[in-house]
Amino acid sequence: MKNLTPEQEFANAHLKMRTRRHFLNNCGVGLGAAALSQLLAGTASAGSSESKTDSSAGFLSDYRKPAKHVIYLHMAGSPPQQELLDYKPELEKHHLKECPDELIEGKEFAFIKGKPKLMGPVFGFKKFGKCGRMMGEKMPLVGGLADDLCVINSMRTDQFNHAPAQLALHTGSPQFGGASFGSWATYGLGSENENLPGFMVMVSGGKLPSSGKSIWGNGYLPGVFQGVQCRNGGDPILYVSNPEGMSRDLRRKSLDALNQLNELSFQQFRNPETKTRIEQYELAFRMQTAVPEVMDISRESRQTLESYGAVPGASSFANNCLLARRLVEQGVRFVQLFDWGWDIHGTGKSDDMKTQFVKKCAESDRPIAALLSDLKQRGMLEDTLVIWGGEFGRTPMIEARNGTHDYLGRDHHPDCFSMWVAGGGFKGGMTYGKSDDLGFGVAEKAVDIKDLQATLLHAMGLNPYKLSFPYQGLNSRLIGPANTPVIVDDLLQ
Repeated sequence: MKNLTPEQEFANAHLKMRTRRHFLNNCGVGLGAAALSQLLAGTASAGSSESKTDSSAGFLSDYRKPAKHVIYLHMAGSPPQQELLDYKPELEKHHLKECPDELIEGKEFAFIKGKPKLMGPVFGFKKFGKCGRMMGEKMPLVGGLADDLCVINSMRTDQFNHAPAQLALHTGSPQFGGASFGSWATYGLGSENENLPGFMVMVSGGKLPSSGKSIWGNGYLPGVFQGVQCRNGGDPILYVSNPEGMSRDLRRKSLDALNQLNELSFQQFRNPETKTRIEQYELAFRMQTAVPEVMDISRESRQTLESYGAVPGASSFANNCLLARRLVEQGVRFVQLFDWGWDIHGTGKSDDMKTQFVKKCAESDRPIAALLSDLKQRGMLEDTLVIWGGEFGRTPMIEARNGTHDYLGRDHHPDCFSMWVAGGGFKGGMTYGKSDDLGFGVAEKAVDIKDLQATLLHAMGLNPYKLSFPYQGLNSRLIGPANTPVIVDDLLQ
C-alpha cells in the first residue's frame, strides 16, 4: 500500500467509525440533509459582528424599537415582595393573626405546617418618584429611581422549590435539559462583538444558584450559545491566558493545526458541534486580548467605582454590576448576574429578616441604583433591558419553622410575587397587576412566567412564537409548545 498523508490516515480511521446517524448526516437528500441544514443554520457565531444570526430572519418580531442588550439581575432564593415592592397595609393590620382558612385550604407549602399566622411588613414603605410608588425603605436608592421601573406585582409560577422554579423561569421547563434565556437570545440575535461571547454570567453571594450551571446552559441549542461564566479570582475566564512557555504565535499555529483536524472531521461526519468547537477555539483566541481589558474595572474613574461601591480585585455583586455595564457597552448581548443569599426563611440569624435581609439589601441597593443611573447617563438604558427578581415569591405568613417566632421569615410562595424591568421599551413609573389585600394571590392582571418570557423576547425584537429549534421531532421554544403565553403589550411603550 502506498504511503498515506496524515490527513488521509485521519480520514480512513474515521471511516471505520461510521454509524447510522453519520450516514443520515452525510445524505445529500432526505431527512438527514434537512435536519443538518437546520442545525447548521443555528450555529452562526455567537461572536459574530452581525447584529443577528443568519437563521434569525424568521424569528424577528414587529416591535418598533427592540432592545439590543439584557442585564438580568437574579436574586437567588427570592426576595420577599412584602418588604420591597408590594405594600400591603391590610397585612400589617393582621400581623400575627391566624391566616384565614379559605386562603390556605388545599394549598401546599415547602415548610409551613399546620395553621400559620400572618406576618405584616417587617420594615416600612415610603413613596418614591413622581409616580408616587410605595417601595420598601431598605432599598432607598433603587426607590429613588421608581420612575424608571416597570413593577409587576402579579407574577406567578407553578413551582415552589428553588431549582425547578429557577429552571422554569430561565429555561421554560422545571426539568434539566432546556436552553436558557440568554442562549435563546444569542441564538436569535448573535452578538455585536466578535471578540467576546454573546452570553456572559457572573455569580456572587458565595454559592451557585440551586439549579446549578444548567441555568445558563445551552441545552439542545448548539454549544456556542452556552453562557460563559466569569470567575471571581485569577483569570476572569479559565485558560484565557497562555500557559508558561507558549507565545501567542505558537498558540496560533497550534490552533490552526487543531482547526485543520476538526475541519476534516466535519467534512467526514457533518456533525454541527464540530463547527461549534472550531468557533469556540477561535473565539477563545480573540478573547485573550478583549477579556482582560473589559474585565479590568480599575480603568473606571474613582467616582464611578464609588457610585457602585466597587473595589478592583474584589469579588462582589457591586463589581459584577459594574462589569455588566462594561460588557453590554462592548456589545455583549446578554449578561446574567446571580446573587445568592435571598432565601429568607427565618430559621436563625443566617436567614432572619432583621439580619440577612437587611444585609442583602445593603449589598445590592447601591450597585443596582448605580447601574441604572450609569446606563441612563450614557444613553444606554433605552436599548438595554434590566430585569430584577427571584424565582418565586414569599408567603404573607410567618414560616415559624419548629414553632418559634424568634426569627422572622417567609416560606416559598408561587402564587404571587413581584419583579421589575427597566429600560428597553418598558414603561417606567408603571405598576402592573395587583395582589389581593393580604398579598396571597393575584387579584388583577396575572402574568405567568411564560407571559414574561414572551414579552421580553418581543421587546428584544424576537417573535416568541417563531423562535424555535428542532429537537426530538419538535420545534422547541423557550415559551413551550402551546401558544397560550401572551405578550403583555400594556407593559411596553
